[in-house]
Amino acid sequence: MKLHMHPASITSRPVRLFIAEKGLKVDPVVVDLFTGAHHQEPFVSFNPNRLVPVLEDGDLKLTESSAILKYLAEKFDLPEYPKDLKARAKVNEVMDWANSNFYRDWGYNLCYPQLFPHHKRQTDDAHRLTIEWGLKNSQFWLQVLNDYWLGHGKPWLTGDRITIADYFLGSIVALGEMVGSDFSNYPRIRAWLDRVKALPHWKEISAELDGFAASVKEQEFVSA
Repeated sequence: MKLHMHPASITSRPVRLFIAEKGLKVDPVVVDLFTGAHHQEPFVSFNPNRLVPVLEDGDLKLTESSAILKYLAEKFDLPEYPKDLKARAKVNEVMDWANSNFYRDWGYNLCYPQLFPHHKRQTDDAHRLTIEWGLKNSQFWLQVLNDYWLGHGKPWLTGDRITIADYFLGSIVALGEMVGSDFSNYPRIRAWLDRVKALPHWKEISAELDGFAASVKEQEFVSA
């Protein structure tokens, strides 16, 4: 089994973290995003989305972090994806919410346009308006995360035990720290994210992302 990924990829991080924490035998294959390898052959034919990560298990290929986490947890019979139908439905719900709502504004309208030149909009006005829109909506979603998803008094998103939803959303929420978000207005998020980041392999898996964050720390950012 192979994971095609890059260590500075936000969406690769939750899968890499889960693999490391659970000691799974998955061989890493680095796709060099910085040289544009994801836009070149043979990767383009392998994944026309031109994105990482991609899990390869024999004749199976999976291209979405959420699906990969579910597959790995199921394949290795891990408790982070509960068997109970209702408990599993809650994990699925949070992960779908993260993908369909939160990440859309948090990643692509607030954080990425400020961090990566290829996400910059065509004009200064368009760029400014994108970030303003992303900030407004991200603040709304962060409040939902703080008050609803984490408002039940439990340490993890769906209860007393960590699940793949925490791996997935924790890695995405941590992206905000790169643009100066400290989550001081969202105390439940701050406490929960600290628990995710206390996982034994977090620093190791996040090392390259932390290095990139350090390289841009002098920039001025709009943060939630």
